[in-house]
Amino acid sequence: MLTVKHALEHVSLQQENLQLRNRGVITDIPFGKSQGMQQLHERMVRIASHNTPVLITGEAGEEKEIYARYLHKLGNRAARPFLSTTISALSPADALITLYGAEEKAGIIRKGLMEQAEGGTLFLQDIADMDLTLQARLQNTIESGYFSRMGSTDILPAEVRFIAATGQNLPDLVHQGKFRSDLYYQLNVLTLTIPALRERPEDVPELLEYFVNYFVENQGLPERHFTSAARNYLGNYEWPGNLRELKNLVQRLLILGVTPEIDTEDLAQALGRQSHPTHTPEFNANFDLPLRQAREQFEKAYLQYKMEKARGSVSKLAADIGMERTHLYRKLKGLGIDIKGD
Repeated sequence: MLTVKHALEHVSLQQENLQLRNRGVITDIPFGKSQGMQQLHERMVRIASHNTPVLITGEAGEEKEIYARYLHKLGNRAARPFLSTTISALSPADALITLYGAEEKAGIIRKGLMEQAEGGTLFLQDIADMDLTLQARLQNTIESGYFSRMGSTDILPAEVRFIAATGQNLPDLVHQGKFRSDLYYQLNVLTLTIPALRERPEDVPELLEYFVNYFVENQGLPERHFTSAARNYLGNYEWPGNLRELKNLVQRLLILGVTPEIDTEDLAQALGRQSHPTHTPEFNANFDLPLRQAREQFEKAYLQYKMEKARGSVSKLAADIGMERTHLYRKLKGLGIDIKGD
């Protein structure tokens, strides 16, 4: 019976994920091969089945709800609801009713997200924008495990796991008196920090492929392929908008594209910038490395910059730096630089 129950829960979860994907909600995403994201995934697996609140931090645009949903799916609450709200989109009064619900004199009950998510997960986006009154109420709820609807004296169990997210520096806000220290310490027991996309360029190719497939399958957009030059270009891009910028860029390129391939000219137009670098990128040398590793570090940065200027063409790159193509191919491959195509 237990096996049947688990099977039914799994089917239910798959159906729920399909419905969410059809509504444009991304329920999973590749973590990539970067060390930072692999460590993040391992940490999520370790903490998934605990009921302790989780704080997700990282820069704006990291699409933190994706990771909150994934954490929910990994844990023992996966078959129960996952509900979310963005605090910054609500007035303080609306936020109270949204979270806690309300009970009117006529006996009409409006259930809040805390009650609707019973047994599951409640995700609070932009937690730093919560006003101090609501912060105090939430702190009491987490500490006691109980809550009351607005306008009611009934005590109800808060049978949810809280996941909060912010792109702001909460310790600074605590120091400024804008965020309660007791709430911060309760939320900060388990923290997940999403690395900025510019810090993990090796993950970009897999993310590009993922979002192309996502928009083709879920929005019926025409499939297009990134050329080697385009992938190299985006591997060196700074991504100020992080994952959200990458997702929106792929969607825009699929909608506006008229050819099967996406090249650097398409990217330059979509990003509103020149298709090749106009300045030498910063290179932060690590003088503590052995000579061989330091040389490889410089060579990789140098060749990536030159490759971008050559728009991904190995022939142009070879001519530019004065190296025979066969030797250059071996060098690029040894340094892990994408050389598919020319």
